[in-house]
Amino acid sequence: MKPLKSWRWLMRKRNAFSDGGKCGLKMRQLPFLGVVCTVALFFVYRITNYQHRQTEMDGELHRFNTVKEYHLESRFLHGLPHGIIQGRSDLELRPLWSRSSSRSKVNGFSNHNLLAMPVGIKQKHNVDAIVQKFLPENFTIILFHYDGNMDGWWDLDWSNKAIHIVAQNQTKWWFAKRFLHPDVVSIYDYIFIWDEDLGVEHFNPGRYLDIVKTEGLEISQPALDPNSTDIHHRITIRARTKKFHRRVYDRRGSVKCSDSSEGPPCTGFVEGMAPVFSRSAWHCTWHLIQNDLVHGWGMDMKLGYCAQGDRTRNVGIIDSEYIVHKGIQTLGGSGLPAKKVICFVFSLVV
Repeated sequence: MKPLKSWRWLMRKRNAFSDGGKCGLKMRQLPFLGVVCTVALFFVYRITNYQHRQTEMDGELHRFNTVKEYHLESRFLHGLPHGIIQGRSDLELRPLWSRSSSRSKVNGFSNHNLLAMPVGIKQKHNVDAIVQKFLPENFTIILFHYDGNMDGWWDLDWSNKAIHIVAQNQTKWWFAKRFLHPDVVSIYDYIFIWDEDLGVEHFNPGRYLDIVKTEGLEISQPALDPNSTDIHHRITIRARTKKFHRRVYDRRGSVKCSDSSEGPPCTGFVEGMAPVFSRSAWHCTWHLIQNDLVHGWGMDMKLGYCAQGDRTRNVGIIDSEYIVHKGIQTLGGSGLPAKKVICFVFSLVV
């Protein structure tokens, strides 16, 4: 009996040592697994936190959606993973095969601006002169072809770098409403929406924007040379001795412009042939444009609502960089210069 008990005791002791070895192995594995889990959690946290911060930064830079729109979009997009949503785009051309050495203009420059024009083939020479002024200043060019003729532009050196959109007999505001949505043009600091019949011999986009930024103008336009045709409002005519102006004085006619005037056409006004919008001002203006708007007559009287504050301070005319309005009626017109309007004598103050 004694040897049997001794054998059983030895077996229990052996099993105890064996179990202890397994426990020791498990105890040695636990710290390693803990380290792996900690590292994995750290990476997940960093990635999630980065995506969250990126989303917050985008929201701060581009507060474009109303609360109602935000909730509506959230309802449609809630199935997408957190951080994957891209709510904006741009009008920059991308290569079919990207190379590490090739960088887009978006990443290579700190400032991005957009020139958009409705164009017809009859004004090709003038459009070329305008575009040549803007290209050296890092402008993206988009042409809206209202006459359906796009093939006639390919012989211009810059044409394949521009964006071309064709729609027969449509106006500038029709194109702008459909192709210049705020979320698509959000990378651009300033948006020029110009007519094609403008002379730019005395205009430099870089110097123009320097003045706009210095004076804090949200909506602006170059002054019109007094020899321009189709001058409808005295405030748009160039003052030779000034760099820019925000107001015009005029006590003649039905509209009296004085220091007490707070709206167009005395102050806070630009005309529709050559407006320039900041990013924020364009976001507002895009929503102002009705979907069925055609010619846009009278809309320039309402642009001051989008001045991001006091229209008498945030809207101005730049005199030192001025243009010539040729008044050529192309879309739905004869293609000949309009009758010249008599110039006015007036005084301007900044």
